[in-house]
Amino acid sequence: MPLNLCKYKTQTSEAIKFFWRSREKASQKQAKSGKADAGARGAVTAGKNMDDFLPLITDIVKKNGLPNATVHIKKGVTVLPGYFRPTKTWDVVVMDGSTLIAVLELKSHVGPSFGNNFNNRCEEALGSGIDIITAYREGAFGKDAPKPFLGWLIHVEDCPKSNKSVAVKEPHFPVMKVFKKTPKSPPPSYVERYEIFCRKMMKEQLYDSAALILSERSAKSTGIYRDVSTLTGIQAFISGLAGHVAKIAAAKP
Repeated sequence: MPLNLCKYKTQTSEAIKFFWRSREKASQKQAKSGKADAGARGAVTAGKNMDDFLPLITDIVKKNGLPNATVHIKKGVTVLPGYFRPTKTWDVVVMDGSTLIAVLELKSHVGPSFGNNFNNRCEEALGSGIDIITAYREGAFGKDAPKPFLGWLIHVEDCPKSNKSVAVKEPHFPVMKVFKKTPKSPPPSYVERYEIFCRKMMKEQLYDSAALILSERSAKSTGIYRDVSTLTGIQAFISGLAGHVAKIAAAKP
């Protein structure tokens, strides 16, 4: 039976519109308050701007064989045990009864700052991935529990700063070749670094799918977005989740 990817393109576009409109409203609210907001932090922290991806995730889960599954998004019920730390609050936790089906992180990165925030996003994702995989190995989700689908999705602002080549410092040792300038190309931009990061997380099996989508601020009206590659695109992410759900559903007695 073919996987049901729902109307993922349309729903992703709507999610992108919601994201930018939510940020704009938060910025306007902050401006009216008269309080300083360094780095537009208010627009980032006011509300969960990635929430509109949830209808798509819910549709994928329910229409690929688990109609009674619950998609949790509230902080109190998205807490899972870890291995290196007691617990972590995830963005999305999908449960079918007492079985953990999927664990997802939905992140965003908007300018003007990309340097430090890029490192922060990477460090968080790496730590969380290692923690939950080890917790699963140690039976934290049940002795005979199937491995949950682990997904990481980041939405990055498509702008000159995020697409500008970024030089690296090498005071003691050379960095990996993929991050360096070559005779044929400059060092990668932050967008390209994110794409490399997603690929490597999947290669090292930290996440089953790691996706990167880009959009400009004008997408608040158009909903236009783009992928960087097929491997790290939204279709691969949604297909991976749908396939996992279908596999779990097919194995149910």
